[in-house]
Amino acid sequence: MSRTLLTADEVQDGLRGLAPSWSAAGKTLVRNVEFDSFLTAVRFIDELAPVAERLDHHPDLRLSWRTVELSLSTHSAGGLTGLDLELARELDAIIDRLS
Repeated sequence: MSRTLLTADEVQDGLRGLAPSWSAAGKTLVRNVEFDSFLTAVRFIDELAPVAERLDHHPDLRLSWRTVELSLSTHSAGGLTGLDLELARELDAIIDRLS
């Protein structure tokens, strides 16, 4: 997946292919996910870790009880790239499976 910066239009097009709770905030994609339990939230983080390693792209995370706050950005490129959209799609699949 490309680490080339996306235009604003490309970001908006990419968001259409993601869960509606994703949004662009400056140079990041953000999503808050509330799970049914703390253990499920932790399981989500456990399942996203190998995906992040495989893509060599690691999200910023915050866990607060049952809620995981996700923030995606390609820091080396200075903003959003196709890699962020790919990781978001893969995280959506994990979330769907655990919800």
